[in-house]
Amino acid sequence: MTLENLHAHANALRSEIAKTVHGQDDAIDLLLVALFARGHVLLEGPPGTAKTLLARSFAGALNLEFGRIQFTPDLMPGDVLGTSIFNFQTSTFVLTKGPVFSQVLLADEINRAPPKTQAALLQAMNERVVTIDGEDHELGREFIVIATQNPIEQQGTYPLPEAQLDRFLFKLVIEFPSAETELAILKHHAAEPLDFGAATGQVNQVLDAQALVESRAVIDGIIIDDDILAYILRLVRATRESAEISYGASTRAADAVASATRAAAALQGRDFAIPDDVKRLFVPALRHRIVLGPGAEIEGRTSVQVLENILNQIEAPR
Repeated sequence: MTLENLHAHANALRSEIAKTVHGQDDAIDLLLVALFARGHVLLEGPPGTAKTLLARSFAGALNLEFGRIQFTPDLMPGDVLGTSIFNFQTSTFVLTKGPVFSQVLLADEINRAPPKTQAALLQAMNERVVTIDGEDHELGREFIVIATQNPIEQQGTYPLPEAQLDRFLFKLVIEFPSAETELAILKHHAAEPLDFGAATGQVNQVLDAQALVESRAVIDGIIIDDDILAYILRLVRATRESAEISYGASTRAADAVASATRAAAALQGRDFAIPDDVKRLFVPALRHRIVLGPGAEIEGRTSVQVLENILNQIEAPR
């Protein structure tokens, strides 16, 4: 596959997903960056903003196996990973695989499960492997987690620990669409059958698993020069030195930004990265990886505002 083919496929993916998900062009674009950069995505937004539909449409356009876990307070790790059940006929234990054994996994309302259950995804997200009864099981190179959480309702939820947040490449905030977009959504749905499957059925396959592997191989060849890498490092290290931040971003965060920068350049049809790629990805890649200091919280500052301030202070290479 060539860079031109990849660019064309990316445009086709955007078009297919946009058939069912309206007014979320930035989220779709960053979701594709995460896919090709081999990263996971956390979607945060109020109910009814098409987070689940976005994940389903995304999986449908890629012809990848879709799995969903509805996280609840009584969910156990075995409900996520699977469990070994004794077969009396063969006198052996047989593994019943859980929903994590899929290619696109939607972890819906992930913060509703207790930390013990949330931790069941840590190995899967980091290594794309799960260990059950001492045996490793591969999840495949295509495995990607799309998790959702509701920022409005906090009763009965468990905040994600920093170790898990650090495993998400991006945190995407899904806002309500504009009035014009919302009206267009209503008109579009008014002309369709009253069936959820009718919406996702409009999405046509663009890439399969093999084409995804070939596309990622193209991205592996994207050039990211030392000046861009140094710029990324200056930005990340600035989060550790800022008086407004108690805990800055990790080395994993810097590496994640560099990987996403290569993917973003390729999706724009370029075989080299530029500073604007870094600027575009810096906030969604780091907003969930920093902990604001007491002073910033008292002043009502948000992580986005603090990160944008760092972007404005650090000079980009020319």
